[in-house]
Amino acid sequence: MDNSYVSLISTNPQDVKVSSTLDKSTGKKHLTDNNPETCWTSRQGSGQYVQLTFEKLAIPKHITITFQGGFVGTKCRVEVAESSDRPEWRTWTYIHPEDANRRQIFDLTACRDGLPGEGIQSMKLVFEESSDFYGRITIYELKIEGLRL
Repeated sequence: MDNSYVSLISTNPQDVKVSSTLDKSTGKKHLTDNNPETCWTSRQGSGQYVQLTFEKLAIPKHITITFQGGFVGTKCRVEVAESSDRPEWRTWTYIHPEDANRRQIFDLTACRDGLPGEGIQSMKLVFEESSDFYGRITIYELKIEGLRL
């Protein structure tokens, strides 16, 4: 991995939105707290998502996710928007995490098509399929790295 990439995820909790949360102990704040003991867990249902707003325009290069096995978003649509005020979401690419309890890194450097040349302000990970029968997703770690513009 290129060491010149920086974390694009803001520490401001207002910059992270999720489709649902199972309960307070598994809230969205745990997505970005850098604590491997805490997690975000969604409620049941298809189409769970995590939406991120970046502090500045950016070009994402890597997505790092650690799921709880059995609660993995096995098909994830990566959507992007140039603006965060009224985002117009468009599909950029898909990633396909394995149903495993380990860190998984997805390289986005080859996915240049569909990304605005000026960069993006927002990204949404939409979990279209889950390894859980009820559609729940559990994430212990989420990192987006890339270039700030």
